[in-house]
Amino acid sequence: MGFTKVDDLILGDHYALTAEDNCIFLREYKAGAGYEGETNSLIMNLKKKPSERQTKGGWHYKGRAIRQFSNELATSLNPKWLDEATLIPIPGSKAHDHPDYDDRIEQICRGIRDGLDVRSIVKQSASMEASHTAGDGNRASVEELIANYQIDETLTGPTPVNIGIFDDVLTVGRHYRAMHAVLSQRFPGVPITGIFVARTIHPNPFEGIDLSGVL
Repeated sequence: MGFTKVDDLILGDHYALTAEDNCIFLREYKAGAGYEGETNSLIMNLKKKPSERQTKGGWHYKGRAIRQFSNELATSLNPKWLDEATLIPIPGSKAHDHPDYDDRIEQICRGIRDGLDVRSIVKQSASMEASHTAGDGNRASVEELIANYQIDETLTGPTPVNIGIFDDVLTVGRHYRAMHAVLSQRFPGVPITGIFVARTIHPNPFEGIDLSGVL
């Protein structure tokens, strides 16, 4: 398994990104497909809510997904780049004081290899609706995300040489764009790479339909 770069052919699927963004992903997550397929099953388990740990079964599958993604990243990322990179998780939708606060992305980063520079430099000042549960009209804009992000100055030193912004699923790219804006302002000139476990793909609405009489 290796990384695929978000290039011009698929950039339109993630329209909040720009042509200058350097983003890579390992897998593809099928929107609206539930637990269908290995990737969807892993992502769905990864997103299990902490508040439901005691009331719903299968919590161990979340830990299993975290470990698997850590291992896949460990074998796919350039070890020399990791030696000098600072890995910065995109914060979850919930603030630290919320019962559904979830540090799964940080756990994945720390599981890649011992001794990595993993820092949750960017934090949310208030909880927001999760992108995967919010309707299209309710998802936060890049500007709203930037306004809700704050830099934890206690974690900014030493200054990063390379930054890897980590998240589980790349959708349109709003969270990455907001993180990029905040971090590039705080650390001007430092190269930034977006690293995702998977990107979202949408099913072909014409799949399975006979179009022979139309085309």
